[in-house]
Amino acid sequence: MADKKSGPSGPGGAGGGGSGGGGGGGGGGGDNKEKRRKESILDLSKYLEKTIRVKFSGGREAAGVLKGYDPLLNLVLDNTVEFLRDPDDYKLAEDTRHLGLVVCRGTSVVLICPQEGMESIQNPFITQEG
Repeated sequence: MADKKSGPSGPGGAGGGGSGGGGGGGGGGGDNKEKRRKESILDLSKYLEKTIRVKFSGGREAAGVLKGYDPLLNLVLDNTVEFLRDPDDYKLAEDTRHLGLVVCRGTSVVLICPQEGMESIQNPFITQEG
């Protein structure tokens, strides 16, 4: 009788072993989460303390000095200026708005580019009619 209570083949032993195994699987799942940690696609460290321009999914654009970031592309910008759009045709207007220190949510960031070396070019896809 003592063997049945303490042995692995006993009814209580098998049930306890099953739930213990499930707990072990949960612990293993935690290890996999650390292995699957999201790595950033971009190396933004070279743009720290430099002015960058950011475009957002809603069409807004801003430029500021990159102070910090994380793997999810959440950005901290200082001395930020927002470039306002014309409400009628959505083209960038000359108007700007000073925002100061801003935290940009990574899920809404569409494009990041350095302000230095950026220049406007003609659109090659516009057809000239006339």
